[in-house]
Amino acid sequence: MSGDGEDDRDDGDDRDDGVPIQPGGTGGEDSVLDRARAALDRLARASATERFLLSVAALVLSIVVGTVLVLAAGRATTCETAAFVLTHPTPFGLPRLFSMGFCFDPVAVFDRLFFGALGDPIKQGWGPLTPVRGGPLNPFRQGYELLNPQMAVTLRETTILVFSGLAVAIAFRAGIFNIGTQGQLVLGALGTGLSVLWAAPFAPAGIVGTVLLVTLGLAVGAVVGGIYGAIPGALKAYAEANEVITTIMLNFVATGVAFFLVANYVRNPDSQAVETTPVPDGALIPPLLFEPRDDFSFVALGLGVALVLGVYYMLERTAFGYDVRTSGLQPDAAEYGGVDAERTVVYSMALSGAIGGIGGAIYVLMILGKFQTGVPSYGFDGITVSILAGNNPLGVGFAAFLFGILKSGSTVVQFATDVPPQLVGVLRGLIILFVAMPEFFRLLARGIGPTADPEARAVAADGGEVDDGDAGGRSDGSGTGGGSDE
Repeated sequence: MSGDGEDDRDDGDDRDDGVPIQPGGTGGEDSVLDRARAALDRLARASATERFLLSVAALVLSIVVGTVLVLAAGRATTCETAAFVLTHPTPFGLPRLFSMGFCFDPVAVFDRLFFGALGDPIKQGWGPLTPVRGGPLNPFRQGYELLNPQMAVTLRETTILVFSGLAVAIAFRAGIFNIGTQGQLVLGALGTGLSVLWAAPFAPAGIVGTVLLVTLGLAVGAVVGGIYGAIPGALKAYAEANEVITTIMLNFVATGVAFFLVANYVRNPDSQAVETTPVPDGALIPPLLFEPRDDFSFVALGLGVALVLGVYYMLERTAFGYDVRTSGLQPDAAEYGGVDAERTVVYSMALSGAIGGIGGAIYVLMILGKFQTGVPSYGFDGITVSILAGNNPLGVGFAAFLFGILKSGSTVVQFATDVPPQLVGVLRGLIILFVAMPEFFRLLARGIGPTADPEARAVAADGGEVDDGDAGGRSDGSGTGGGSDE
C-alpha cells in the first residue's frame, strides 16, 4: 500500500510501490489496456481538423469496402454481358494471366451515387491524370448547369436535414437524448398546414400575403414543435422520466394524432390519400433560382444556415448556451455552480422541438404544399446527421449535405444501373457507418478515457502532481469532453 495522498490501486504485479509506473508500462494486459485508453483519450481530444481528416479517411475506406461488396454481388449475379472486367496487366508483352467479369461496375455505382446527385458535373473520361496526358484541364462537362433538377433534390433533402440535425444536436449538447424529433416535425408540419389554410382567405394577394402566410406557418410550426418537445423535457426534469422512452413513445403518439385528425376532420374530399387540402400557391416559399416543380427554395436553405449560425452563437456566446453546455458535460457541477438544471432541460427540449417543428413547416411549405400522413423519417435521419457533425451546429450543415447527396444519389443509382435497391441501401449505410464511427468512438472515449478516470491524477507541465482543486478548476477545455465539440 502506498502512503497518504498516493494512488492505492493494485497493479496486479509484485513491483515495489516505490517505483513510478509509467503510462502504458511494460507488457502484459495492463500495458495494452493503458495504451488503448491513451489512444481513446487522444481521440477524445482531437481537434476539428483531425476529426475532419478522420472522416475523410473513413469515407475513403467505406468506398473501398463498398467496392468489394459490389464486386462480390456482381459475381453472385447472372448477366449476359459483364459490366466490369478485371484483368491481369500485361506489361512487356507478358500473357494475360486471368480475366474475370462482374455484373456490376463499382466505378459506375459510386459515380452515380456522388456525382449523379449533383447532376453529372464531370465530363466523361476525365480523370486526375488527364491533364498530365495532355488532356483538357477543365473537369466540368460542356453544358453543365449548377442549378439543375437533381441538384435541387440534393439541396431539398439537405435543407430538411439541417433543421432536424440541428434540433437533435441542441438536445445532445444539453445531455438529453431527444429521439422524438420525428414526432415534433410531424406535428409542426400539421400545425403549419392547418394554420395556413385557415389564414389564407384573410391574407392579401401578392408578395405581402406570401410573406405573412409563410411567416405564420413557420411560427406555428415552431410553437407546436416546441410545446411537444417541452413535454418530455418536463417529464425528465420534474418526474425523472427517461427521455429516450418518452420521446420514442411520443413519436407514435404524434403520428397517431395527426392521422386521426386529418382522416376524420380536415381530410381533402377530392383525394384518396390521408391529406389536407393543398395550401394556396401564394403561401408557398418562393423558389427563386429554381423552377417551382423542383420543390426547393434558397430562402428555406438560407433560413437553415441562419439558424445554424444563430444556435452556434447562442451555445458559445450566451449565458443560456453556457448553461446548456455545462449541463451536458457536467450536470452535477453545473447545478452546484447555480445552473437551474430542470429549467435548462425544459428550455433545451423546447428549443430542440421548435427547430424540428420548423423543419416540418419547411416540408409543407416548400416540398409538399400540404400535410400528408407518412412523413419521411427526417427526424431519425437528423440523429445520424448530428452524430456525423459531432453535435456541433457548424458541422450540421456539412453532415446534412453529405447525407443529402447519399439520399439523392441513391435514387440515381437505382435508375441508372442494374444494382438492386437493397445493395444501394447497404452502400449508403456503410458510408454513414464508417464516417460516424470515429465520432462515435470519440464520444465513447470521453466516458472511458484516462481523463474520465476518477482515480487518475492530473500532471503539471513539469511532471509534478496537481492538487485535485487545481485539476478540477481548469477552464481551458482540456477536461473530460471540454471543448471537444467545437
